[in-house]
Amino acid sequence: MKQIEVKVLDNDLEKAMRILKKKIQNDGLFKRLKLKKSYEKPSEYRRRKQRESLRRQRIAAAKARMRRY
Repeated sequence: MKQIEVKVLDNDLEKAMRILKKKIQNDGLFKRLKLKKSYEKPSEYRRRKQRESLRRQRIAAAKARMRRY
């Protein structure tokens, strides 16, 4: 498991909390916790994985198109 660390500068706790929340979102922890909260049927699992795969492919294709220009 990856450790997430945030340094608090000048006792600015609010800023540190915002940074921590952003790091957790980028890591995908919130998403994993939400998925583990309730049971997911195998058919829903397969559909979700397929949608995620297609999304990653679309993003990769868009990045490839941007690199051409």
